[in-house]
Amino acid sequence: MSVGPRSARRATTGAPVYRGMDRATLDLQYSPSSRVPSLDAYLREYARLSEAARRDRPVRASLAYGPHPAELLDYFPGAGPGCPPLLVFVHGGNWQALGRSESAFAVPPLLEAGAAVAVIEYGLAPGVGLDAMAGMVRRSVAWLLGHADGLGFDPRRLHLCGTSAGAHLAAMALLPGPSDGPDVSARIAGAVLLSGMYDLEPVRLSYVNEALRLDEAGARRNSPLHRLPARLPPLVVARGGNETEEYVRQHDRMVRALRFRAAVREVVAERRDHFDLPYDLGVRGTGLGDAVLAHMGLGGTTA
Repeated sequence: MSVGPRSARRATTGAPVYRGMDRATLDLQYSPSSRVPSLDAYLREYARLSEAARRDRPVRASLAYGPHPAELLDYFPGAGPGCPPLLVFVHGGNWQALGRSESAFAVPPLLEAGAAVAVIEYGLAPGVGLDAMAGMVRRSVAWLLGHADGLGFDPRRLHLCGTSAGAHLAAMALLPGPSDGPDVSARIAGAVLLSGMYDLEPVRLSYVNEALRLDEAGARRNSPLHRLPARLPPLVVARGGNETEEYVRQHDRMVRALRFRAAVREVVAERRDHFDLPYDLGVRGTGLGDAVLAHMGLGGTTA
């Protein structure tokens, strides 16, 4: 998920700043909205579908998982018998937009497939820095695991899923070692990364950094591609067919790096773009839906 290319509209052609691209070109590459007719149409649809999910499905809303006012989540219990797996959804928005109210659109098919779902909110830039955001996602996972019995899901089957900026934050939660928030890496059963950014150096050089305010060290520290451990849980890594070249390159680099460390299922949904790819989460008969459901032990296909 991305907000619009504010600086890309005012930048002019100039000297190369990254991989031969000038600032205007780099700004467009990190603005997926440049590839779709209307970002606003997607945002309205996200809100409409999310409102319907909260209206039509049982939900425990606004559960506080940490001390910051933004550290809230909505929990949708599994509809079937037994103790279901949990998918924790981390929204996108270039780390500076959206929240829980627009991010429950993928809940119904996941519930119908047999999963429980948690939709988390986290603080946004510029008010909250990227280190703190990553810590909030880790803290949400720790809180959910600590309350698994009361919520009614299997803590051994917690799967983390993020889209765009959310994919970056989900990937950060997979990293062990010292960082903001608790180390939950060993307790995540698997992850689903959609259209993510995993090396933040080009992000730092683009308009996105007006809100993030990363320096070179901060970009490196928050680049999961440079910090991957030797072993990781199983992953689904997906992108749409209609993505900018930089998003494709980030996806390809991450998939290559992960193949030495984890069981990876790659999905390229040719008829999807950056914004509608998450609609396929949990939808049987789609490449992403089948991969995610197989990943969670809910059917689907494994290849």
